[in-house]
Amino acid sequence: MKNQVAIIGAGLSGLLACKYTLSKGFNPIVFEARNSIGGVWINTVETTKLQTPKPAYQFSDFAWPDSVTELFPDKHQALDYLQSYAHHFDLFKHIKFSTKVLGIKYEGASDEEMQSWSLWGGNGEPFNSRGKWIVEAQDTHNPSTQVYQVDFVILCVGRFSDVPNIPEFAPGKGPKAFHGDVMHSMDYANMDYESVRDFVRGKRVTIVGFQKFAMDIAMECSTTNGVKHPCRVLYRTEHWNVPDYNPWGVPLPYLYFNRFSELMVHKPGEGFLLSLLATILAPLRWAFSKFVESDIKKKLRLAKFGMVPKHSFLQELSSCLISTVPQGFYDKVEEGSIKLKKAPSFSFCKEGIKVHGEDTPIETDLVILATGYKGEKKLKDIFESKMFQDSILGSPNAAVPLYRQCIHPQIPQLAVIGFSESVANLYTSEMRCRWVAELLDGTFKIPSIKEMEKDVAKWDQYMKQYSGVYYRRSCIGALHIWYNDQLCKDMGWNPKRKKGFFAELFEPYGPADYVSP
Repeated sequence: MKNQVAIIGAGLSGLLACKYTLSKGFNPIVFEARNSIGGVWINTVETTKLQTPKPAYQFSDFAWPDSVTELFPDKHQALDYLQSYAHHFDLFKHIKFSTKVLGIKYEGASDEEMQSWSLWGGNGEPFNSRGKWIVEAQDTHNPSTQVYQVDFVILCVGRFSDVPNIPEFAPGKGPKAFHGDVMHSMDYANMDYESVRDFVRGKRVTIVGFQKFAMDIAMECSTTNGVKHPCRVLYRTEHWNVPDYNPWGVPLPYLYFNRFSELMVHKPGEGFLLSLLATILAPLRWAFSKFVESDIKKKLRLAKFGMVPKHSFLQELSSCLISTVPQGFYDKVEEGSIKLKKAPSFSFCKEGIKVHGEDTPIETDLVILATGYKGEKKLKDIFESKMFQDSILGSPNAAVPLYRQCIHPQIPQLAVIGFSESVANLYTSEMRCRWVAELLDGTFKIPSIKEMEKDVAKWDQYMKQYSGVYYRRSCIGALHIWYNDQLCKDMGWNPKRKKGFFAELFEPYGPADYVSP
């Protein structure tokens, strides 16, 4: 039997990591704190649907069933699809359910020795006979803990669950000052559908946030309460949320997910000619954004509601912030059952919420904070080593320093899958899990620590250029193909997956293009 690999999390990335390490003959053990696979799909609001069109959210070797005809399947269909995948590849027997990992500890070289290494892990290899990871896990049904020794760890802990991001407030200005109820969207999603409808019925609800979860909850509250008790949505920044993926009848993948579209973007590690081409094509890059923006503005009547973003659609895409607007959302705004209010900052008071710069409070009974999650804290806290805690996230002024968005140069025998974002996370996680499996199997070697850090710095520069203030999301949304090309070259695959020059240049790339060679 080959080396034992611990995989932490049985969401999308964890299932893929299990499948591909198994395919190379390794012995994976998957730790999942809940009693089900599916990650973020386990607890979502009732009306949640897939954000990515079905063809882009698909395993390369396991198609959606014919019974799922919708372009954007609902949460039940998505969860069923993941469960079918796990059954098909016989993954369940490798998963320890209701087993929460309390921490992981590296045993081998000292901190001082590791800091002197010029090669990852000291030898440039994914395994080291001197080094082991100790995984401490607890049964969630009783206080018993168990310790496992493994040769490699793959962290698939996700960044959109478990640790809610609660905004910080000045003393006396936080939720305790409010006489109503305050909850995070995670708590809302954890309630059963009937209970949550009864909970919001007849209440004046204020939702803080304007990403997908916030819009879904606003739709549900407005459907329950109507114009009699309108749902207020407080937001800081307008976003280019899309009504569909066909601006002016042109499928969005033809504008942004082919090689030609990526020629318009400056890429990390590009040569002089590609840099020159991206500079020359800057007007076309601008025109593409304006083309999509004009369609969104028209279909959603954004100007009418004062919701036109100041940034470009390309920045939205490069930040992985694009989400589909629930059908009829702005109709609800027009009828008055949803009220939108810009609030760069706010605080709590006895009656409800006070927006900075305004004297009159927003009277409310229930505040739902759809303010995201602290994925970085969850990633950091899993390490027992202070050195690893300090290094895993890198500088607060840079993107998380992962080579190929998978390997931290300073942390041996470990990979992170699913922390860096993309527009189609299933597709991207599958490519990363295949890359990690090939690395573990010895198909290729990674470069020195110094070379990896240089590459990480180039990606950081790219993310700051195109994602603006959202660079910490580590999004590869506008460079899917360029990124996958690097993984393919490492694995010894031909990165060009199409037939013919024009197909290679203009046809969109997706999961089907990366079926095993």
